[in-house]
Amino acid sequence: MRLRAIFFAALLLAVGARPSAAEHPELARARTLYNEAKYEAAINAASTARTDPASADAASLVIGRSHLERHRTLADAVELTAARTALNAVRPAALSPRDRVDFLVGLGQALYQSDSFGAAAELFDTALNQPVILPDRDRLLLLDWWATAVDREAQARPPDRRMALLAQVRERMEVEVRIDPGSEPANYWLAVSARGAGDLERAWHTAIAGWIRASLRPESAQELRDDLDRLVSQTLILERARSRPALEQGDALTAFRAEWEAIKSQWP
Repeated sequence: MRLRAIFFAALLLAVGARPSAAEHPELARARTLYNEAKYEAAINAASTARTDPASADAASLVIGRSHLERHRTLADAVELTAARTALNAVRPAALSPRDRVDFLVGLGQALYQSDSFGAAAELFDTALNQPVILPDRDRLLLLDWWATAVDREAQARPPDRRMALLAQVRERMEVEVRIDPGSEPANYWLAVSARGAGDLERAWHTAIAGWIRASLRPESAQELRDDLDRLVSQTLILERARSRPALEQGDALTAFRAEWEAIKSQWP
């Protein structure tokens, strides 16, 4: 469940966004095929559904999102162009409320895959704030995508702008973790945003807290702990040690590693 690996998982397209009697059977099939990651078959089924004016816009959405997933895996610019063509054919007013969320997500994905990270973050934020109740998995994915897009934008900006962007991530995730203490994206991005802003001590403490809070969501606990372990072991421990006077760095490195291993042992 991480866009940290560049769209590792796809936000599922809504199935039955309209009453089943009103939806073209090939459109329903295309949604199912997309959710099964059978993107070429989804494009073919949606292309058939697009011949029906009543289904054309939702079908174009499925086609666009499918081409985006193919571009993600194949890195073929033709797929990205095809995705933009299909999304540009969509009339948003003809979509159901849930399909409009999927449309916004598709636009954000297209921007992200074109390296327009700041604009992608804006689209993901818009999708998150639509008056539609997303399934829990999809909302967490979308939250993760938003944070990743902001982080990628921050990496390319001067320090003052980078700090402002990371503050947005921190503030949002502080709210999220109060609502859902076991949230994988909230716990992970709290630590990442603190580290990116140069607050290594808070990053350390939020990583420890996140490791412990992970148990509140058993379905994602291992994934969150794996992410935090990589962050701490490969980055935070080294950076905290380097922040000490030169003569103390070796001992600090040993102590921080021991402390982290103790946390993992005490809170399995």
